[in-house]
Amino acid sequence: MGKTISCSVLLTLISCFSLQFCTALDTITPSKPIKDPESIISHSGVFRLGFFSFANSSNRYVGILYHQIPLQTVVWVANRNKPLKDSSGILNISDDGKLVVLNGKAEILWSSNVTNLVPNATTAKLLDSGNLVLNNGEDGGSSLWESFQDPSNAFIETMEIGTYVEKGRKVELKSWKSIDDPSDGNFSFAIEPFNIPEGIIRKNNQLYFRTGPWNGNIFIGVILTGYLDGFYMAVDNQQQTYYLTYKFSNNSMLMYYELNSQGKFVERRWDAGKGDWVNSYPILQTDCNDYGKCGPFGICDSTKRPICSCLKGFKPRNIEGWSKGNWSSGCLRTTPLQCQRDSNNGSETGQGDDGFLRLKMMKVPAFPDRSSLINRDCKDQCLKNCSCVAYAYDDGIGCMFWGGDLIDVQKFSSHGVDLYIRLPSSELDKGKSNKVIVVTTAIAGIVIITISALFLWCRMAKQRGRNKIWKQIKLQIYSENVEEKLVGVELQQLPLFNFEVLATATDNFHDTKKLGQGGFGPVYRGTLDDGKEIAVKRLSKASGQGLEEFMNEVVVISKLQHRNLVRLFGCCVEGEEKMLVYEYMPNKSLDAFLFDFGMARIFGANENQANTKRIVGTYGYMSPEYAMQGQFSEKSDVFSFGVLLLEIVSGKKHTSFYNNEYDLSLLGYIKNK
Repeated sequence: MGKTISCSVLLTLISCFSLQFCTALDTITPSKPIKDPESIISHSGVFRLGFFSFANSSNRYVGILYHQIPLQTVVWVANRNKPLKDSSGILNISDDGKLVVLNGKAEILWSSNVTNLVPNATTAKLLDSGNLVLNNGEDGGSSLWESFQDPSNAFIETMEIGTYVEKGRKVELKSWKSIDDPSDGNFSFAIEPFNIPEGIIRKNNQLYFRTGPWNGNIFIGVILTGYLDGFYMAVDNQQQTYYLTYKFSNNSMLMYYELNSQGKFVERRWDAGKGDWVNSYPILQTDCNDYGKCGPFGICDSTKRPICSCLKGFKPRNIEGWSKGNWSSGCLRTTPLQCQRDSNNGSETGQGDDGFLRLKMMKVPAFPDRSSLINRDCKDQCLKNCSCVAYAYDDGIGCMFWGGDLIDVQKFSSHGVDLYIRLPSSELDKGKSNKVIVVTTAIAGIVIITISALFLWCRMAKQRGRNKIWKQIKLQIYSENVEEKLVGVELQQLPLFNFEVLATATDNFHDTKKLGQGGFGPVYRGTLDDGKEIAVKRLSKASGQGLEEFMNEVVVISKLQHRNLVRLFGCCVEGEEKMLVYEYMPNKSLDAFLFDFGMARIFGANENQANTKRIVGTYGYMSPEYAMQGQFSEKSDVFSFGVLLLEIVSGKKHTSFYNNEYDLSLLGYIKNK
């Protein structure tokens, strides 16, 4: 305990010695100034006021810094635009009561710039809030000047940024030129009263960014990235006082806000673990933040490319500049308001046939007028005034109206308010027509997709049915112990006809449609719905030929297509019905003869090559190489056709030579002749 007391006493004595008076640790008086490198410290040790320099610079400044953290963090600078060039500086109370910074030549580099002070009766005290206050007298009398009323780039807790119209005073933040040059930069932030107070950042005194109106809880023209703890906006219209301040709910939190040299608000929070400041942006940063990015009657949407477009009912004022990405000239109306035309024509209504286009989640345009009317009255109030071009409503504000150019309109992805743009009815009807077109197109698209899906489903169902039929045919073949006929033959590609289709095409297999009769069964001429003529060979139950012969012909004709074979279009297998569908050969052609040749009987179970193990067909009409050796080719049916020609020429049937004592066949008879 004794050592602790001794150390405390020693530190106090050292501090008292450096300030020449023990009770002045946080106060400057006319007789007790501070000289470089001396400083004073706030009562709880949070802040200190003294001299400092930036790295790589010999310039010296007087400012307020955080005292309890290891990094030099400056929140206010007195002589920001006139640095000391050496360490001869002094901060003192002048003879006329002002707080001044002097150099070694006693030249004033900065002063608190207040008037009507009592000489030798003022003191300056550094508070734990970081505010340096010039009081009237040592007893803490009335405040004459505060550093919070002349801030630098830092917005500290309990500081008030605002406009005091009656007092003729504006308190605004001023950015630094750079991180190590505290002289006035290009940007400033203030609360502008307008008709509805809002925060404004200016660049070189020109409007650069606006927060949108204050609705009693938030600024409705920004998207916050987090919760702004303890922010409060004081609005006193009677006293014409408007200021923004904040007070953290957590007293242990070490955080403040800064207007940086790029004109952005930065939240700076001390991280003791890292031993450094963590910076973040409390306001969402987008390409649309710059004031008036898209010009009058333009709308900015950072999610689109390009980000600027004209409001509905408007077109680019400068098409060439607009196409090059220069949107500052904005847009103009394509069609005048009806109320304006009525006014020009002498109409007394002034209302005309105008309406409003609703835009959701918007940053409202700059400089609105306000009214305490309830929401449902805003539209009527705007329609009564032809100069009213838009309106909006917010619970905390009431009705907002705009009577000139709509500037700084922005589309938000969330939050924002509904903005109603006044347009002539012709423009609104276009929107309705476009909407109908879009809806109609969407419905038509859905119908087309549905029909296409049904069509595909039917085709797939049909294909599944076809596959099922071929599977049944295969099973029937296997059940009859018939050798596999389908090896290498893509029968699934062969069309399957419905029985009803073929019955309709042949007039229910009417005798007038009958072309002939063969061993397989009758052949009918038919016409399909598309006009294609076909020949339908219908397996006769009395033919004695079954599935084996039917499959023989399907396999052979579909696999072996050559000039002497008619083309097979498909087949029909339903119940007991088995039919083959061929192309129809015109009258007087080979069809009158070849349909009686029984081509399917030429081949055995799996024979579609040049040799056959099983000799099948009508003897006497088969070629010798096929009948004796089982060899066949394209010439095989030519031989059969030759036999038929000989029958016609000789007038004798080939079978009439049976048991003839001279000749065994028509060929032998012809040869001997």
